[in-house]
Amino acid sequence: MTADDALVRRCLTGDPASCRDLVARFQTDVFAVCQRLLANAHDAEDVTQEVFLRVFRSLAKWDAARPLRPWVMTIAVNRCRTWMSRRATRPELADYLHETPDHRPADDSTEMRTEIRAAVDALRDEYREVFVLFHEHGQSYEEIGAAVGRPVGTVKTWLHRARLELLDRLKTRGLVADEPAPDAPPTRGERP
Repeated sequence: MTADDALVRRCLTGDPASCRDLVARFQTDVFAVCQRLLANAHDAEDVTQEVFLRVFRSLAKWDAARPLRPWVMTIAVNRCRTWMSRRATRPELADYLHETPDHRPADDSTEMRTEIRAAVDALRDEYREVFVLFHEHGQSYEEIGAAVGRPVGTVKTWLHRARLELLDRLKTRGLVADEPAPDAPPTRGERP
């Protein structure tokens, strides 16, 4: 019996300490993924709660032959997708009026981080999901595939396309220099 299996069994018996342990084990990762995919801390908090409600409702269906973490992360990604589709159909609330702009001078690294974050946020949902799970959460291709419900080859393709789009945006914004095309090797009879 694995540690995951033992924890799930204790949770299914209604042991409150085990339920708290399960939440504590995954809460940071789930919240981080939700915050990154939703780009809003308040929404991420709400969705994180929904994720754990869904986890506990579905815990009896978890396949003990598979690791628990990718299963939980799959639920998190799916809850984010549902939230984003619902958010697209309702108007935004103007709850940021109390925030004032930051007047501190920004250095180049701050500008680069801001541009990268904006570029990631502008990616198609599928590309952003795999990019965030791979680069920001260190998940393997297999774990990401399980989380987004796609084969590893698709995950790799989406990740590659996400990187190309990010690079293109950074070049367009003048933050990354266009590299000159490498010189073609000399053809027969030409001097280098």
